[in-house]
Amino acid sequence: MGLFKRNPFGHILFIKKWLIRIFGAVTHRRYHGFNQLQIDGSEIIRALPDKNVLFISNHQTYFADVVAMFHVFNASLSGREDNIKNIGYLWQPKLNIYYVAAKETMQEGLLPRILSYVGAITVERTWRAKGQDVQREVNPNDTENIKIALEDGWVITFPQGTTKSFKPVRKGTAHIIKQHKPIVVPIVIDGFRRSFDKKGLRLKKKGILQSFIIKEPLEIDYENDTIEQIVEKVEYAIEQHPSFLKVIPAEEREEQEKLNTLRKWEY
Repeated sequence: MGLFKRNPFGHILFIKKWLIRIFGAVTHRRYHGFNQLQIDGSEIIRALPDKNVLFISNHQTYFADVVAMFHVFNASLSGREDNIKNIGYLWQPKLNIYYVAAKETMQEGLLPRILSYVGAITVERTWRAKGQDVQREVNPNDTENIKIALEDGWVITFPQGTTKSFKPVRKGTAHIIKQHKPIVVPIVIDGFRRSFDKKGLRLKKKGILQSFIIKEPLEIDYENDTIEQIVEKVEYAIEQHPSFLKVIPAEEREEQEKLNTLRKWEY
């Protein structure tokens, strides 16, 4: 790799590699030390092609979820079996991993701007901006950037577009799936909301068991499945379909509803 080789977005890969190494080393104990990350499905990661893979996941914090994925993906590719022990996997990280993030989130301070260089595809929310409900057209540059990222490697997206649980999956994700036909790999996470603050930068509580479940790729008929059918498949795959509320114990359901109510006033 040339010293100044760049990815399709103009980022210098040498700088990106060192940012992943540094931030990975700094954050490792958040998932393997202060807390424990329980992983299932690392063999699925190793079986994936190098490009055109879309990861879909529920969302609990702004940044801690994504950072965990960088750890798990690179550890899995380095031969770790459902663990992130020994951070040597960070020395040669996969550099064509991207994640979709709200543009306003990635512009709030120096640290988010640095994290953006690691692989953020920033998009403008069409339904919310600066804490207010809005209605605006999809920026064509945003969808084009996601296409470019898929053609270059792996893309992580949080199709609900919010850290609140059991919110509807946005149709934009279904349009991306139908148009670009990626391999769609669902991930279900838990414990991050209890471990970190909303942004995922501050460790809120230690000794939390975090779970990270990687599922088999979705079966999608790209030609015949409707947008609504794909949305429903995504909701079930990331365990955010309304029907999942019925299987949550009453106490946990009440606690979740209270959290969602509180978070409503944080936006």
